[in-house]
Amino acid sequence: MRSRLLILPVFVLLSACGMIDGRTDGPRPSQNVERLSPPSADTRQCLANLQRQDVRFRRLPDRHFSNGCRAIGAVQLVEVGTPTRNLGAMTCPLAERYARWTREVLQPSAREHFGQQVTLVETFGTYGCRNIAGTGRLSEHGKANAIDISAFRLADGRRITVLGGWNNGDRRERAFLRDLHRGACERFEIVLGPEANAAHRDHFHFDMGSRGPYCR
Repeated sequence: MRSRLLILPVFVLLSACGMIDGRTDGPRPSQNVERLSPPSADTRQCLANLQRQDVRFRRLPDRHFSNGCRAIGAVQLVEVGTPTRNLGAMTCPLAERYARWTREVLQPSAREHFGQQVTLVETFGTYGCRNIAGTGRLSEHGKANAIDISAFRLADGRRITVLGGWNNGDRRERAFLRDLHRGACERFEIVLGPEANAAHRDHFHFDMGSRGPYCR
């Protein structure tokens, strides 16, 4: 039976932005706990898809921040099968695709190339209120709709980084990272990696933006 691995409890959507834990299995709402609004039909279907994948998550309250930033229909992933560092609020579709990618791409590729599991995914986070670099357009991070992935740790302790492994890693590392990138392009709307531009030399960017599909 597949063992269930817990995501490290790092909740990085900062309280300064007003986001709180939206879990529904805790104490009854009080004046200090915000009630969750009913999810849209699309979000309800997405949440059901997460449950069918045995993904544990907490719903988060819808939030609107300054500069047009927002987190609508977002969840906090609790257990997805592969521990992941730095996960904050994610739109449900992004969370659902990430769960699928770890199960269908990440772990099979690690077994193929290294004969072992990935025990940790390191990320630069999900939500961040900012524009796309060099533009006035809001980044998908400002909508909790993107994730940046920087490194992977294997069961034997080996650490593979996008920065060090994409061009300068050994044959297995390069093949592994390209498998992950290619598999992401089949699941997310926009995927950017080291060959996209200098800003992505050290991480993969996956998002569910409406300007896709785009893979580079």
